[in-house]
Amino acid sequence: MNYRSFAAALAATVVMPFAAAQATDLEVTHWWTSGGEAAAVAELAKAFDATGNKWVDGAIAGSGGTARPIMISRITGGDPMGATQFNHGRQAEELVEAGLMKDLTAVAEKEKWKEIVKPASLLDSCTIDGKIYCAPVNIHSWQWLWLSNPAFEKAGVPVPKNWDEFVAAAPALEKAGIIPLAVGGQPWQSAGAFDVLMVAIAGKDTFYKVFKDKDADVAAGPEIAKVFKAADDARKMSKGSNVQDWNQATNLVITGKAAGQIMGDWAQGEFALAGQTAGKDYTCLPGLGVNEIISTGGDAFYFPVLKDEEKSKAQDVLAATLLAPATQVAFNLKKGSLPVRGDVDLAAANDCMKKGLDILAKGNVIEGTDQLLSADSQKQKEDLFSEFFANASMTPEDAQKRFAEIIGSAD
Repeated sequence: MNYRSFAAALAATVVMPFAAAQATDLEVTHWWTSGGEAAAVAELAKAFDATGNKWVDGAIAGSGGTARPIMISRITGGDPMGATQFNHGRQAEELVEAGLMKDLTAVAEKEKWKEIVKPASLLDSCTIDGKIYCAPVNIHSWQWLWLSNPAFEKAGVPVPKNWDEFVAAAPALEKAGIIPLAVGGQPWQSAGAFDVLMVAIAGKDTFYKVFKDKDADVAAGPEIAKVFKAADDARKMSKGSNVQDWNQATNLVITGKAAGQIMGDWAQGEFALAGQTAGKDYTCLPGLGVNEIISTGGDAFYFPVLKDEEKSKAQDVLAATLLAPATQVAFNLKKGSLPVRGDVDLAAANDCMKKGLDILAKGNVIEGTDQLLSADSQKQKEDLFSEFFANASMTPEDAQKRFAEIIGSAD
């Protein structure tokens, strides 16, 4: 990747694109409500307000699983917001097909999104029948293990360098009164952890055979059996992490009550808000220290079709502003994610973000499961792993059988 300097990126957009002809309020819904997330979304609001328009914040607590049905209900019920967050992938597919989402192709062409958005799969996820319907804002990768350095010091064991060393350290951690692995109760957390384990243990090719090719035989086979064994280890290690939200689980790591967490790079926003330093207070292992690959999931904004002409114009301003270099730098530094632009430099990035940038530059990437599975198939997968992590009597073999059935019928 050819990155320009941090200062140049900021200077490049002193004048924001699509300057507003008339100040317009635009409600923006999203599910960014943790401390780190709120700090990041404030940067988007500030950038949009600088155009002369007004960001009206419509945060919905409870993560995407709670927020998305509310957002979709409003859009289909005739009460659309000005813009709304979804993950990269197929979550808004039916809304687009129903003609409820605005075509952003003209904005994308004017701003040269096809030239600047890297990897191209991000914009591909926004494209249906050749038209672009969303503005990608970040690259969020799931493939991270976050470790509390003080927790391992207290337990008298070295900070692990990979998943196997982490599992081996669990008895010492438990003896020291530390939860080895923090996992919150939201279904997407356990399902996401399984996906991370699959890439680390079974590899990229197997990951794609399962989630892209929907190969039920592979899903039922020996390679995925190894992943379920690791998931069983994770389940045992997470016993006692009785929290619900992902950021509560991250806080267990920040405070040293838990030793580690499998979570996306958005966890960095919480570490930063707590004043912790990568490499000193915590350690990050991309690909669980086993297979350094990151997924190119993340967040995008869609814009419902509005009857109000001024608000419709303001939507174009917001779409362009979200991808402006200065916005990309300010937002992603706070969010812990990587920019979607391939021409900006996060010179102020911490060690963990730099690891992610290096992996991205090498092209060691995979698409996220949100990009590969329908929302319905994702929900089935989340339900399975929520039950698996909550119910110790469900064997890995039984869980794998159900998983293969989900993959066999996935769309």
